[in-house]
Amino acid sequence: MANDPDAKRLLWFVFAGSRGGLNRLKIISKLKEKPFNTNQLAKEMNLDYKAIQHHIRVLEKNNMVTKVGEKYGVAYFISNFLEVNMETFEEIEAKLDKSK
Repeated sequence: MANDPDAKRLLWFVFAGSRGGLNRLKIISKLKEKPFNTNQLAKEMNLDYKAIQHHIRVLEKNNMVTKVGEKYGVAYFISNFLEVNMETFEEIEAKLDKSK
């Protein structure tokens, strides 16, 4: 499944081809370090809680993150799909860093 062209297109769309992609990229970078809940991500990234909720919904919908727990105790992790395609994610991350 690694180097799947459909997965590569999806990753490019979610992180580079849509508004807010850079924030989603930063969220995934944080989740690579350790799991966070929405409130912790908002504080860590200095972003509005509602903005983080929106980005998490987009990431969940596109199978980039998974959640464990319920209500306020929900912690987000990188999905298996994203782990398998981490090389592509890191390639996108590097290209977007260069374009800043």
